[in-house]
This record gives sequence, C-alpha cells and structure tokens, in this order.
Amino acid sequence: MDLAVDIIKRGGQRKSERFNRAKLHASIVAACLSVRTPEGHAESTAAAVCDKVIEWLQQHPEVTSQDIRIITTRHLKIYHPEAAYLYEQHRITI
Repeated sequence: MDLAVDIIKRGGQRKSERFNRAKLHASIVAACLSVRTPEGHAESTAAAVCDKVIEWLQQHPEVTSQDIRIITTRHLKIYHPEAAYLYEQHRITI
C-alpha cells in the first residue's frame, strides 16, 4: 500500500518518492532476521510496526527518510529492541 506521502531522501540529493509499505516492511523483516528472529515473528513484527508508521504518516503529507527511520525505530523498540538497534544503526555502520 502506497500512501500519498512524499519521502524526501537523505540530504535532499535524490528525488523524493512516495511512501511504499512493502519497502518499509522488507527492511524491518531484514533487521529482525539479522538478529535471528524466526521468520513468522519477523513478519508479524514488521506488519505491526508498519501499521504504526502509517498511522503516524496520516498526519504528515511530506516527511524525510530520517523521519521514517526515527518513527520506525521508536515503534520497533517496543516489539523487538535488538532489531530496532540494528535498524537504527544500519546507515551509520555501512
């Protein structure tokens, strides 16, 4: 499900894009699997976090990719603190 929310990419260097739930979901699942979470739990965690992010996005017609990362991490910490740390630090460690 794509929302009519523009995501301004990091540093404004790349063209903005529409929010894509599948892309966010996949990144959360990847973070969960990286800390050895069973696939079913990773999928359900990602679905719950995506729902929370979409709820937050309903109030914001335009956000930055960093805003998405912050909100996603905030909710992921509730469901899976280890995966949240990895998700939050991903850009820093690469």
